[in-house]
Amino acid sequence: MSSPLNIIRFVRGGQLVSLVNVPPSRTLLEVLREDLGLTGTKEGCGEGDCGACTVVVGEAVDGKIQYKAVNSCIKLAHSIDGQALWTVEDIAPTLVASRTSLPPEGALRLRPGEAGSAAPAGNRERFEPTLHPAQQAMVDCHGSQCGFCTPGFVMSMFGMYQNHVCQGRTITRELAQQELSGNLCRCTGYRPIFDAAQQMAALPAGRIDEANLLSKMELLAPVGRGPEPDLPYKSPRTLAELLAVRAAHPGAQLVAGCTDVGLWVTKMHKEFSQVLDVTRVEELRRIERYPHHIAIGAAVTLSDAFAALVADRPQLQTFANRFAGLPVRNAGTLGGNVANGSPIGDSMPLLIALGANVVLMSTRGHREMPLELLYTGYRKNVMAPDEVLAWIKVPLPEAEEVLKAYKISKRYDDDISAVCLVVNLQLAGGKVAKVSIGAGGVAAVPARAVQTEAFLRGKVWTQATVLEAMQTLRDEFQPLSDMRASATYRSEVLGNLLQRFWLESQGMQQINLESFLLEEAQA
Repeated sequence: MSSPLNIIRFVRGGQLVSLVNVPPSRTLLEVLREDLGLTGTKEGCGEGDCGACTVVVGEAVDGKIQYKAVNSCIKLAHSIDGQALWTVEDIAPTLVASRTSLPPEGALRLRPGEAGSAAPAGNRERFEPTLHPAQQAMVDCHGSQCGFCTPGFVMSMFGMYQNHVCQGRTITRELAQQELSGNLCRCTGYRPIFDAAQQMAALPAGRIDEANLLSKMELLAPVGRGPEPDLPYKSPRTLAELLAVRAAHPGAQLVAGCTDVGLWVTKMHKEFSQVLDVTRVEELRRIERYPHHIAIGAAVTLSDAFAALVADRPQLQTFANRFAGLPVRNAGTLGGNVANGSPIGDSMPLLIALGANVVLMSTRGHREMPLELLYTGYRKNVMAPDEVLAWIKVPLPEAEEVLKAYKISKRYDDDISAVCLVVNLQLAGGKVAKVSIGAGGVAAVPARAVQTEAFLRGKVWTQATVLEAMQTLRDEFQPLSDMRASATYRSEVLGNLLQRFWLESQGMQQINLESFLLEEAQA
C-alpha cells in the first residue's frame, strides 16, 4: 500500500507531509486546525452543509490530476492518504518583488501611531501580494463581508477554476450557482460571489505544475503490499482484498464517502476502533456499460454516478444537482447512500423507480436482488456481517418511458428531502402498460409504492384514474412528523406529486402529438 495506514502521507503546498498515530476516527478538519495549525479552514456546521470547511483534494487518475472540492469536517483524515491537498493557505498571497518609483519625500502617509519618517523619492524594491484568480475575483467583486464563509467559497472556486477555466471551459452564472450551492453565505446575497466566479477566467492565470505534482505523488504510489491486518484503518485496493478483510473483521465500520458516518463522529462523538474504507477498491470505482443496463460500482462518487444516469436520462439533471451540494456529491458514493438506507436518501426512490438491482458480495459468493428488498427496517438491511454492497445495476431507458423525479424540501438547494417521489410510466393505447414508483420520506425505509402500481396497471390514463391513484398512494404510507414536515403535509404532498406527474405527462403527450403531426405534414 502507499503507506501503513496509521501514517498519513499526502502532498500539500508542493511538499510531502507525513502524519503519524492519527486515530481512525479523526477528521481532516481536526488534523488541519488542531495538528497542523491551518486555521484558515473554518469549522461551521460540522455536517457538510455550510461549506466553511471546504478544501480541494487531488487524485492521480490516468496520468492527470482530478480536483474535487470536499467538506473536511466530515472527511476522515486517513482518506487523503496518497493524494494531494489544497487549503486556503496554499493559494494565499505570495509576495512578489517589483521595482517601483516612490513618491517624493514626505508624501507617504504613515498608519496611525506608526513612528518614523517617509522614505525618500527614487526607485525602490517593494513587495506586492499576488492572489490566485479565485481570491482576486472575490476582492474585485466585493464577494466577502464578515469573511467567515469566504475561505470555503474561495476553495470551491479554486476547484471550479481547475476543472473549468484551466480546461478552457466558460463558467456561466448557472454553473456557478450549481457548484457553489454547497457553500452558505448570510452576508452577500450571493450576487457578488457569482460575479467573482464568472470573472476568474479574465484574470492572470494561476496554474498548477501538474507534472511536478504527479512526480511527487508517485512517491506515495502503492508498492504491491497487501493490507496490514493489525492496522486500525484499512483501505484495500482490490475487491478480493476487501472481501477477505471484511470476512476477517466483520465488526469494522465500513465507510465510503463518509458523508453520513462523518456526522456520527462530529455530532454523536462516536469513535471506531477499526475502519474499513472501500473507496480505493479499483473494481468498485468503475461504471460499466452493458447492452441492457449499466453497473455502477459502490465506490463511485455521487457526482460520477449521477453523471452516468443523466447521460442516459437528461431529465434527471435538475434532480441530480439538488442532491446536497457539490462537495458532498464529490465525496459521497452511490453505494454508501444505498447501503446507509436512510428513508430520506434521494438516490433510492430514483433507483427503485428505475428498477435497479443491487449485488452483494462476500468470500462465500454473491447474490442479487431488487434494491427495495435490501431493507428490512429503519437503517437495517439483509446484508450478512461479512457481506458488502458491490454494484448497483440500473436498466437502460426504454423508448416510451416517461420519467419524472420530484424533491420537496425547505431549501431548494443543499437540503434534505421532506418528500421524494419518482414515477416511471409507459403507456400503450392510452392505458398504463408499465409503472414503477419510488417514494422517500414517507416510511421507515425507501419504498416502492406497490399498491399504487398495482392499481394503475392496465387502467386508462385519465384524470379520474389519477385522482383514485392519489388516494391509494396516500393510504399506502403512514409518514411521521418531524422537524422537516408534518405527517399530514407529507401525505398530502405525496398525492399532489402524482397529480403533478399526470399534468406534466399530458403536456408531454401534447408535445409528442404536435411533433408527430408536424412530421406527417412535412412528409
